[in-house]
Amino acid sequence: MKHLLCLSQWTSEEIKETIKMGEKLKFENKNGIWHNHLLKGKILGLIFAKSSTRTRVSFETGMYQLGGYSLFLSTDDIQLGRGETLSDTAKTLSRYIDGVMIRTFKQSDVQAIADCGTIPVINGLTDSQHPCQVLADLQTIKEYKGKLKGIKLAYVGDGNNVANSLLIGAAKVGMDIAVATPKGYECEQYSVDTAFEAAKESSSEITLTDDPAAAVKDADVVYTDTWVSMGMESEKEKRVKIFMPYQVNSNLMKLAKPDAIFMHCLPAYRGYEVTDEVIDGPQSVVFDQAENRLHAQKAVLVKLLG
Repeated sequence: MKHLLCLSQWTSEEIKETIKMGEKLKFENKNGIWHNHLLKGKILGLIFAKSSTRTRVSFETGMYQLGGYSLFLSTDDIQLGRGETLSDTAKTLSRYIDGVMIRTFKQSDVQAIADCGTIPVINGLTDSQHPCQVLADLQTIKEYKGKLKGIKLAYVGDGNNVANSLLIGAAKVGMDIAVATPKGYECEQYSVDTAFEAAKESSSEITLTDDPAAAVKDADVVYTDTWVSMGMESEKEKRVKIFMPYQVNSNLMKLAKPDAIFMHCLPAYRGYEVTDEVIDGPQSVVFDQAENRLHAQKAVLVKLLG
C-alpha cells in the first residue's frame, strides 16, 4: 500500500511516472476519452480541517471523472471535531472507504492516519508539506518547458509548505531551485536536508538565499505564494513589512529569462506577494497550473486506489 504524505517518500521515478500519467489523462480528457472505468466503485473520503477551493473541487471532480465517489468530511461534522482520536477515526474509515485525502494543520496528523488505517492516505496540505500542489507544478513546468532536468525554478517569499515541497520535488527530478526567503522565515530543516540529499543523485543545484534578485536571475520559472498562510492571520501586519521586498513585480521578473513563466499556487493576494501586472501578464500560467491540480491528482488517485 502506498501513501502520498511527502514527496520525500516517493522515488524520482515514481514522481516522473505520476507526471506522465497526469499528462496522459489530461490529453485524453481534452480529446473526449473518458476514464470512468479506472476507479469504478471506489470511494474517497475528503477530510478538511482547512478551507479550500482548488483541493476540494479538483479531488471531487477527479473522483467523478474516474468513476468513483467522494465524501466531503469536515472536521466540524465528524467525530474528530469532538475529540475522537485519529487512530479510531482511521480504523473506522478503513472499514468503509478505499482511500482518504486529508487537508489539515499538522503533518503528524496525516502520518498518524496513515499509520493507523489500512487504506491509502493523500496529504492535501499541511503546515509542513503540499505534495499534490507540487506534482501539478512539475507537470505544468514540463508542459511549458518541455523538460524538467536542468530547468531553474526561483521561489521567492515565505519558506512555507509549498516551498518545502518544491525543494524536495525539484531536487528529485533534477531541476535547479533557488529559494529566497527573509531571515527567520526559511524552509524547514527536514525539507532542506532531504532536498540536498536528493540533489546528490539528480545533480540538481540548490541555492538558499535572502536575496530575491539573486534567486530570480536567469530563472526559467518564478514562483511565489502568500505571505500569510492559514492560521497566521494575526501576524499579517508584521509579515507584510518583512516580506514586501520579496514582492514579485515587473522589475523582479525582468531578472529572469525572457521566456520565464510565473507561477502561484493560489489564492493570490494581489498587491502583496505579486502585482496585477505580473499575475495577469503574458508570462503568468497560474490558471493552467490550477487546472493541472485536477490532472495530477487524478494520476495520484489511479496510482494509489487503482
